[in-house]
Amino acid sequence: MNSHDVSELKLLDRRHYISIFAEIRNMAATGLKKIASESVAHYADMFSAMGTEPRLRIMRLLLSAHPVGMVVGDLASELEIPNSTLSHHLEKLKNENLVLVRREGTFLWYSANTEALKELLGFLYAECCTRNKAIEPRNVISICK
Repeated sequence: MNSHDVSELKLLDRRHYISIFAEIRNMAATGLKKIASESVAHYADMFSAMGTEPRLRIMRLLLSAHPVGMVVGDLASELEIPNSTLSHHLEKLKNENLVLVRREGTFLWYSANTEALKELLGFLYAECCTRNKAIEPRNVISICK
């Protein structure tokens, strides 16, 4: 084999490795798209749970009472929402992990799940300014920490 043949083999090897690398990268990207799609669906469900006026009012009130939270009766009277309706709204928020509930004796205490809300805000801001680089993304995301 002469030096020209060796150079051709090295070039073919490089092309082969680049091709393999590109294939692996594409497979990984496809997997990430699926994960990203599942994440988007998860966060969409969280937004949907807060997407009504009463539930948004509940979340704001629970955040104002953080970290202690509030008992159901106090929530109902302050928001002027009937207990049965409030129970429905709290269940929807709880199912999406936006509120936490704890029992103390005969009372149910509800509180905002601030970790889930930070995660939700982090999701929204994760791509912030990544296209135009107007603001460093870490500066925006730092509000969520």
